[in-house]
Amino acid sequence: MAQSAVAITQTSISSKTGISAALLVLALILLALGAVLSRAELDAGLGPSDWSAVRFTILQAACSSLLSVLLAVPVARALARRRFIGRGALVTLLGAPFILPVIVAVLGLLAVFGRNGWVNGGLEALGLSSVSIYGFHGVVLAHVFFNMPLATRLLLQGWQGVPAERFRVVAQLRLTPRAVFRGVELPMLRQVVPGALALVFVICLTSFAVALTLGGGPRATTIELAIYQAFRFDFDLGRAALLSLVQLVLAGSMAVVALWLVPALGIGGGLDRMMPRWDARGGIQRTVDVVVIVLAAMFLLVPLAAVIWRGLNGLSQMPTEVYAAAGTSIWVALASIVVLLLLALPMAGWIAGRKSGGIEAIGLLGLSASPLMIGTGWFIVINPYANPFDFALVVTVAVNVMMALPFALRILVPPMRDAVAQYGRLSAMLGVRGWRLWRVLLIPRLRAQIGFAAGLTGALSMGDLGVIALFADPDRVTLPLQMERLMGAYRMDAAAGAALVLLALSLGIFWICDKGGRWRAEA
Repeated sequence: MAQSAVAITQTSISSKTGISAALLVLALILLALGAVLSRAELDAGLGPSDWSAVRFTILQAACSSLLSVLLAVPVARALARRRFIGRGALVTLLGAPFILPVIVAVLGLLAVFGRNGWVNGGLEALGLSSVSIYGFHGVVLAHVFFNMPLATRLLLQGWQGVPAERFRVVAQLRLTPRAVFRGVELPMLRQVVPGALALVFVICLTSFAVALTLGGGPRATTIELAIYQAFRFDFDLGRAALLSLVQLVLAGSMAVVALWLVPALGIGGGLDRMMPRWDARGGIQRTVDVVVIVLAAMFLLVPLAAVIWRGLNGLSQMPTEVYAAAGTSIWVALASIVVLLLLALPMAGWIAGRKSGGIEAIGLLGLSASPLMIGTGWFIVINPYANPFDFALVVTVAVNVMMALPFALRILVPPMRDAVAQYGRLSAMLGVRGWRLWRVLLIPRLRAQIGFAAGLTGALSMGDLGVIALFADPDRVTLPLQMERLMGAYRMDAAAGAALVLLALSLGIFWICDKGGRWRAEA
């Protein structure tokens, strides 16, 4: 008889397949990194424009992460203190920017804050000068739009992790809201905020589509955008490779910091009961919370409403190329889902069967290796033997899978580990192993998580504007790239129509996969 559930799972769940999948992912990333190292012109060093891109990248990431977390604190606190109709929907909405195509959100921000947007229209009506969304402040605004909801979700988890008994005690002591913040909430924030800051900082370091559409000037160029310009406009592979190494070092070091700082959110023991908050039930505190929640909801909803409103008017102006690009994006998303599941499921099974998994290391690869770095490396590998542009969609699918893999493992491993702990010994005693174990036990119990991971991968793949921007030619264009080209040609109405199609496809594929996974799923 086996000595533990862990020992059983290592033989019951095919560890060879999981190890092979992990080695394949590692080999593909290391191959790209080796190619970049071989072409990087280390002796040449970075030029003045490259150093400017490095400084701008760090500055915008620092400002974006700081503003995102600072704004998220009052929003998360207000949501933690208030119960109201639609609160659950609003909390769910906070996760929408994560699956929202970046190029769609940028178009929504342009509709609100652009030269001809609603804000400038109001300023003009008041006789005030207009504002420009392009440049440093536009990049920061877009990053705050994407990452403030993420930071809010992280901080809200921190508030929900505070034992309810502590709020009962402070209510009995009749402490003021300020005293409650100092004594109960501030210690939690000291644990959670550094990790949230580091995570958002890493995300902003590797942002490409935002800088491509809202930056791009000499003073508003990120490292990712500099890689793209060196690759597409100058075809200077040596400079692109060197910049890729700089990006890898920056993102990798900050990913290590983020991994080290993100804490376990257990703030103390408790009975895990949902308790009402007795502090700040009325007066100015209640008014402030209401205002904060309304402003946060408007900040998220107004750009989306602008995309829908303008997109409905622009559907009739879309060129026929949009439909072909939409078909290509659907193909890429479906292929990404299939490949992701073929890799993630055996890897999750292998990790779940071990006492100490490699989740953090694999997630670190996804955070450190930017899509443009991997794309540059693979272009260098393919170029001597074939036309790299013929492999544009294949490379795009592979990179999409690698970027989604860390999130999929975070979703799949914990419930798989629970299932193995509960039923692993029994399955081994009954001789249920290999594919039969997956079919009878694991897949039925993980259907909801599998559907969610598949939907997340499909949505991220539909909206990705990364590697395809390097490899694409006129015959191989995805919908986000077609949108970017329409915006570059100042065909904003047609781009808005394409944005509405992209938004519907991204949310649709996520909903179908997520709903399909949860339909009659076993608890």
